[in-house]
Amino acid sequence: MKRVPVDSLCIASIGYEPPERELDIEFRAGREVYRYFEVPPEDHAAFMAAESKGTYLNEVFKPKGYRYDIVQPGEEADATSERE
Repeated sequence: MKRVPVDSLCIASIGYEPPERELDIEFRAGREVYRYFEVPPEDHAAFMAAESKGTYLNEVFKPKGYRYDIVQPGEEADATSERE
């Protein structure tokens, strides 16, 4: 999944695949990537528009309880991330 860098202290990049409704969040610490499933396009848009991505993640996104998996760095995470 192609991810784009974001202006955040804790999040390095975010990616979204509308047909699959999957959202990737790459964290700065440890470069871990979490893939969330069944995320509607409007939630991705709100995440990207949030002034503070970390606050949005913790106060709005996580409480919605999306199912997720961890994508290990060095596998798909490094191969598909678009970095500055």
